[in-house]
Amino acid sequence: MCTNFIFTLLYVFLLDWTLASVQAEKHSLHYIYTCLSKPVNLPGIYDFTVVGLLDGRQIDYYNSKDQRMISKQKWMKEKMPEDYFEMGTQMRKSKEQSLNVIIEFLMEPMRRNESDLHVLQMRSGCEVQQQGGKVMFSKGIREYGYDGRDFLSFDITVSRWLTPVYAALPLKRQLDNMTEQNEFIKTYLKLECVGWLNKFREYAEEELRNASPPDVHVFAKQYFRDKTKMKLACMATGFYSKDVIMTIRKNHTPVPETESTGIRPNHDGTFQLMKSVEISKDEEADCFVSHRTFKAPIIIKWDGKRQNFPPEVVAGIIGAVVGGVLLVVILCLVVYILKTRKRVSVDLPTHTLTFQMEETPRGRYTAGGSDDSTANYWDDVNQEYEDSRNRLAAHSMEALIQEDDP
Repeated sequence: MCTNFIFTLLYVFLLDWTLASVQAEKHSLHYIYTCLSKPVNLPGIYDFTVVGLLDGRQIDYYNSKDQRMISKQKWMKEKMPEDYFEMGTQMRKSKEQSLNVIIEFLMEPMRRNESDLHVLQMRSGCEVQQQGGKVMFSKGIREYGYDGRDFLSFDITVSRWLTPVYAALPLKRQLDNMTEQNEFIKTYLKLECVGWLNKFREYAEEELRNASPPDVHVFAKQYFRDKTKMKLACMATGFYSKDVIMTIRKNHTPVPETESTGIRPNHDGTFQLMKSVEISKDEEADCFVSHRTFKAPIIIKWDGKRQNFPPEVVAGIIGAVVGGVLLVVILCLVVYILKTRKRVSVDLPTHTLTFQMEETPRGRYTAGGSDDSTANYWDDVNQEYEDSRNRLAAHSMEALIQEDDP
């Protein structure tokens, strides 16, 4: 019995310390392109921008005013050669020209007014999962949005294009027939993109290992109705990796949290996380925070005192709230721009498609009129689209499938 008891304690101890290493980590490299059909003359909003994101953190940036790719991380400035940024700048300039042609092309068959503001966005990248030392490809992304709606996306499993927009079907057919280019996209997303993702992570984690550990705070507040119960909270702030592991333990046993803020950004590019559980006032509790880049797990024991938010915790929460408010303000500004433009007379209906479904919708669509008028409307749209296809420049079609950054 004594041997079994010792073995159980050892198992719990090892479970706590290896929790971070056995969980599958998710990592991503995304590039987001935004192209406006005309200037908006607002500070910080440009005709064309590109943002590179590694695990959700911005690593590089480009806009049409400065026309220069710049690094947003210290490790990128130190590790990447100067010609990398020169090449990246030229690729972004080329993409800017191509997407400008595409957005002008789309405005014709989709009956968009040239005096209105229109937005074309593209997201491209890859995602992986890491289990121990093994990295596995999990997802490849190449998708386009037009005026806030999904427009085209690439299904990497079958090398086909999907669209929820009926008017985009002719373009989808064209792209599906470009089998060699589609295989190129698939290869790029699964191999080259993942290669850059792993390289960037290696450089970033080298910097993380030398970074200061996050600040961890544990505090408890007594419930009003039940004086024997406490709400114990653990907060970690100042960490750079969003896959940090946080566990609250009672008597050295991990317990599921009752509340969690989720990962939230700080104003300085780091993140914070807070979780809470209910405990009895006579229980022992601690907070266990770990990541594989930490030299050792951080364990902060609750001192048994009742305390509201300490001043340093309040300051951290305010910083995250301010960052969130700024994000909301930016989003509201974009929504305002889109809302205040003139409405088109007919909204385009949507039809969800996959490669297994028919490429033309079944039945008829309704758009505020009779079935006959709606059918005539779509006949006009299709004819208009077929006519305008011939005016599409060769490099605009290639822009939909050309190689991405880096």
